[in-house]
Amino acid sequence: MHPGRTTGKGPSTHTQIDQQPPRLLIVHIALPSWGDICANLCEALQNFFSLACSLMGPSRMSLFSLYMVQDQHECILPFVQVKGNFPRLQTCISELRMLQREGCFRSQGASLRLAVEDGLQQFKQYSTHVTTRAALTYTSLEITILTSQPGKEVVKQLEEGLKDTDLARVRRLQVVEVTKGILEHVDSVSPVEDPSNDESSILGTDIDLQTIDNDIVSMEIFFKAWLHNGGTDQEQIHLLLSSQCFSNISRPRDNPMCLKCDLQERLLSPSLLPGTADGSLRMDDPKGDFITLYQMASQSSTSHYELQVIKALKSSGLCESLTYGLPFILRPTSCWQLDWDELETNQQHFHALCHSLLKREWLLLAKGEPLGPGHSQRIPASTFYVIMPSRSLTLLVKAVATRELMLPSTFPLLPEDPRDDSLKNVESMLDSLELEPTYNPLQVQSHLYSHLSNIYAKPQGRLHPHWESRAPRKQTGYTGTTTTVLLKEKAEGKVGKEMPKGWEINIYRAPVICQVL
Repeated sequence: MHPGRTTGKGPSTHTQIDQQPPRLLIVHIALPSWGDICANLCEALQNFFSLACSLMGPSRMSLFSLYMVQDQHECILPFVQVKGNFPRLQTCISELRMLQREGCFRSQGASLRLAVEDGLQQFKQYSTHVTTRAALTYTSLEITILTSQPGKEVVKQLEEGLKDTDLARVRRLQVVEVTKGILEHVDSVSPVEDPSNDESSILGTDIDLQTIDNDIVSMEIFFKAWLHNGGTDQEQIHLLLSSQCFSNISRPRDNPMCLKCDLQERLLSPSLLPGTADGSLRMDDPKGDFITLYQMASQSSTSHYELQVIKALKSSGLCESLTYGLPFILRPTSCWQLDWDELETNQQHFHALCHSLLKREWLLLAKGEPLGPGHSQRIPASTFYVIMPSRSLTLLVKAVATRELMLPSTFPLLPEDPRDDSLKNVESMLDSLELEPTYNPLQVQSHLYSHLSNIYAKPQGRLHPHWESRAPRKQTGYTGTTTTVLLKEKAEGKVGKEMPKGWEINIYRAPVICQVL
C-alpha cells in the first residue's frame, strides 16, 4: 500500500476533486455493543449519503461497497457508483438497521480477513469488467473497518491474517474503533485529522488506527472526510512572497519565496445541492461555485495555480462586505513527491508566515496568476484574494472585490446618542438573548438531510427490492470463495452538541463591517 498516492501510470486530466479512490466499508458487528452503535451509525450513513449522492459537479466518490461481518462475512452492497444512487444505498442502510442487536453468536476469527480479501477480489473483478467501457481513474482501493472491539486487537488480527495476502492494490487499510463514551480523557486523533499509524512489521505497511465517539455527529464528521480531496500527488497552490512583504525573511527581490500549499474546502456550497434556498437559482449551472480558486487549482496536472502576494493590509482595514464566494483553507503541502527536507523547510516557512501575520495583525492581498494564456490573445481577467491568519497552522483565503465589481453605496455615519426610550427597549431585547462566545455550526440544523432524503423517497413497499431490479446479494461462508456480483451491474449499464475535537472554529482576523468609499 502507498498511503496518499495512487498506483496509476500518470496523472489524470480530470479535476482533482474527482480523484477519490473507491471505498470499501466493513462493519464489524459484535454483540451486545452493536445495539448501542446501530442507530447512530445508520443515521450518520444516511445523512452522509444524502449529501454525497446529491452533490452536483464532479463526483466526489467514485465507487462504494458495504460488507457486514458477524458470525460470517456478507456483501450487503457490491461496488456501485455513489452519485445519484441514494435509493439503493438507503435500502442497504435499512438492512443494517434490521441486523440482530441482542443475544450472542459465535464469532469467527477469520471473518474479517475473508471480508477484506473478498472485497479486494470483488474490486479486481469490477475493474476487469469495466475497463472495456470506461477507464477507472483509480486502480487502488481504500478499506475501512468499523468496529466496537478494541482497535489494537483488530489491527493485530488483521496483521496476522493478511500477512500472505497481496495488498498491492490497497491504497489504505484503516481500522476505526467506535468507543462507548466521550473521549475527553483519551489522547486520540480526531477523525478529520491525519490519524496516527500503528506500523505493521508483518504486512510491511501501515494500518491506520483511530477512534471516534459513538454519536451521530462524530460519525458524520468521519464520513464527510471522504468528500475532501485527499490526493497528495502534487501541491495545489504556490504562494509567492517577495522580500518586500516581510523584512524578517531575507530573499533576493528577483527570487521570491514560494510556499507550496494544499487547498481545502471549508464547507459545501448550497448551490451544489438540489432544492436548497441558495441552490434553486443555480440549478442550470452544474459546476456551481467550483468556478473558483478550487477549480483553477485543480484543473491542471502539470502546473500549479499561483497566488502572487502584492501587498499587506491591516486586519482592521478590510470591510467584510467586499469579500465574496466560498472560503478556502491553505495548508503546507504534504505532497509525497517532495523530499523530506523540502517538506520540512516549507512547513517551517509557512509556520513563520502565520506567526508573523498574527503578530503584525496583517492580512495579505494576493493576485491569482492565470495558468497560461492559451491560444487566445486576450488578457484574462484577474481574481484577487485576501489571506487571513489564524491560531492554527492554516490560512484562510477569500476572494475580494475589485473596482469593476463595485456598486455605489452610501454608509451614513451612526449618530452617537440614540433616543433613551429606543435604547432602553432595544437593550432589553438584547439582554434576553442567549450569548455564546463562538458560533458552533454543529449546533444549528437546517433539516437539509431530511430534505435531500425526501427528494429520493420511494413509495412504501417491500424493504428488499425484487431481484430483477437489484444486483445479486452475495454471502460467503468460511471458505473465502468469491461470487461474482458484477454481471447484473454490467447488464444494467451502471458500471462506471459540543464541538468534537478537530472541529474547533478558527477565528481568522477580519472585521465584520467598516465604511468604504
